[in-house]
Amino acid sequence: MRKDQTSLFDDKVAIEKNVPLAEKLRPQNITDLRGQHKLIAPDSLLQRMISSGDYHSFILWGPPGTGKTTIARIIEQHTEHRFVHFSAVLSSINDVKAVMRDADYIHRTKNERTILFIDEIHRFNKAQQDAFLPYVESGAVILIGATTENPSFEVISALLSRCHVFVLEMLSEADLEGILERGTQELQIETDPDVLGWIAQQCGGDARRALNDLELLVPYLRQHRHPEIAHLATVLAKKTMFYDKNREEHYNLISALHKSLRGSDPQAGLYWLARMLEAGEDPMYLVRRLIRFASEDIGLADPNALVQAITVKDTIQHLGMPESNTALAQLVVYLATAPKSNALYIAYKRAAEDARKTSHYGVPLHIRNAPTKLMKELDYGKGYRYDHEAENSYSYQNYFPDQMQEKNYYEPGEYGFEKDIAKRLEWWKKLRETQTKKTDK
Repeated sequence: MRKDQTSLFDDKVAIEKNVPLAEKLRPQNITDLRGQHKLIAPDSLLQRMISSGDYHSFILWGPPGTGKTTIARIIEQHTEHRFVHFSAVLSSINDVKAVMRDADYIHRTKNERTILFIDEIHRFNKAQQDAFLPYVESGAVILIGATTENPSFEVISALLSRCHVFVLEMLSEADLEGILERGTQELQIETDPDVLGWIAQQCGGDARRALNDLELLVPYLRQHRHPEIAHLATVLAKKTMFYDKNREEHYNLISALHKSLRGSDPQAGLYWLARMLEAGEDPMYLVRRLIRFASEDIGLADPNALVQAITVKDTIQHLGMPESNTALAQLVVYLATAPKSNALYIAYKRAAEDARKTSHYGVPLHIRNAPTKLMKELDYGKGYRYDHEAENSYSYQNYFPDQMQEKNYYEPGEYGFEKDIAKRLEWWKKLRETQTKKTDK
């Protein structure tokens, strides 16, 4: 590491006695980084950059505690380039501009480049981000940005186009348990594997949070080698619910909610909704599944079900949680008590199967659009009958490809609004038969 670089991590920290556990266990080499197997594979782009020292600007995008700052530290320790760190939370854009001007001077006078690491880069607004562009383009600055937000929305397109985006994944519970095991060794404590599994489950894929929780529990774990999980939750002032988000129990619970609604049981539906919400499930995930349910299991038996579901999605986005829990409860009860039909679900499956088999069939000429003279000369739109001008506003025509027979994909159910749809379809069927007989004569 160069003597003149501004260190993100002061060497004095390493000799402090009260260094947080997460800092003590921070990986020193890229191969020690857990949970990012694709990112640090032997022939990966990031691995090649670190090995060769030939860096290009990039963005590290991922949830908290997944290794973004650790990667920056490893680069700082291994690079010969001048390295400067800023946090967009703590630093002003004027501070960054001053460093970039220095970097530009060093680049022009010494032909040396500066790696500029900006943590929480999304905190700089888009106008401020414009200041980076000239220095990245000139090569004076190699920009490394870290963000928890989607860079497609939070980083200006001109800057993003000059940066590779490395995506960091949320750490799995297995990875977190391995990190926590190292933590117990560092702290010289022993505890049950179930305890480490519970801590891993509670921390949402965040290694820093997992190690902080373990450190908070140390006094209790020294006195209770085989503690009950409920007591640990009390110590950390956390709710404890069995819910392995994104794993088997997660899918078991959403399945239970879905099937309860399909079975028209609002009481069970409310129970499974509460189980997921109180355990920390993302309400937007739940409402997406309920929107799907509204069309898959209710459909046109009650067209208002989809309207209700979309409205609750908007409510969640506007109010957030926990204020939106009653809106979700309202939706669950509405969907459970609505008339049920999977006619649309079945109809689309049938249509999709035929579509895959017949995608090479052309559109019949009489229902093609004819915006140009040439198209009209080729008989595009010829013979099309405008239904609004016909008796009963209906004029039978074949709308399927010429090579296909007409199909009945959608067969309305017997309940709710679909009863009315069935009556209309039957009426049009009789009109079609009448008109066909007249044509045949």
